[in-house]
Amino acid sequence: MVKSIVTTNLVDAVAKSYGCELIEVLTGFKYIGQQILKEEATGYGTYLFGLEESYGCLIGTYARDKDAISATAALCEAAAYYKTKGMSLWDAMIAMYEKYGYYKDAVNSIGLKGIEGQAKIRAIMEAMRSNTPTVFGGYKVLSARDYKSDTVKNMETGAVNPTGLPSSDVLYYELEEDAWLCVRPSGTEPKIKFYYGIKGSSMADAEEKSAKLGKALMAMVDQMI
Repeated sequence: MVKSIVTTNLVDAVAKSYGCELIEVLTGFKYIGQQILKEEATGYGTYLFGLEESYGCLIGTYARDKDAISATAALCEAAAYYKTKGMSLWDAMIAMYEKYGYYKDAVNSIGLKGIEGQAKIRAIMEAMRSNTPTVFGGYKVLSARDYKSDTVKNMETGAVNPTGLPSSDVLYYELEEDAWLCVRPSGTEPKIKFYYGIKGSSMADAEEKSAKLGKALMAMVDQMI
């Protein structure tokens, strides 16, 4: 499987349960396509499924981009399968949450237009890059990835390793309790984007935890701008 770095950690849990290797890539389906090409060139691995946060997925290797046709066909097949078991797609989703955990993900975008806005975006990125937070919204930071400097820092041991991915102005924080936060400037708009995800014990718990983390994040950003 190939998920982008801002895609839900639910994918990690599903891949682990099936014994699949999970490969993370930068945002953008071209990076998933590159992984398919790499596997074809090296003969290592069999690509099964790739997806990214912006509702895109690819089943099989006949394309190098997200494909709504195969996704729709797969969803219809899933609906037919679960109907034979007396379940709706909603029932299947809840069963999946019950098995793996109630993962909830969100993204907040802050528009900062003009030259002054671009300067603020750079300032936010540099401030977070030079002063790695130890806690976000009550969650302890376990590791911090800086894809621009190609570093992954273990916050407990201080050990630093390479990310193994291309250089990109992206910061990613692995938090305790399977939560996470990723920060990056938009590549197409004058915005800075904050992606984050949590794991709850129920739908209500996930909603509450997500709202709390989002509120803490925006409070931090307000102080920076």
